[in-house]
Amino acid sequence: MLRWALLFLVVAIIAAVLGFGGIAGSLAWMAKVLFVVFLILFIVSLVRGRSVV
Repeated sequence: MLRWALLFLVVAIIAAVLGFGGIAGSLAWMAKVLFVVFLILFIVSLVRGRSVV
C-alpha cells in the first residue's frame, strides 16, 4: 500500500511539472489518503502484535 501511495505521489509531481493541475491535485489527494490508511494499518498491526503474548 505504501508503494501505491509513493507511485501516486510521483505521478502527481510529474503531472504538476507538466502543467496538469487537476490531475496532479487528484493524484496527490489519493497519495495522501493511501498514506494515512497505510499508517493506520501499520499502527494497528504494531499494537495487536505487542498485545499477544
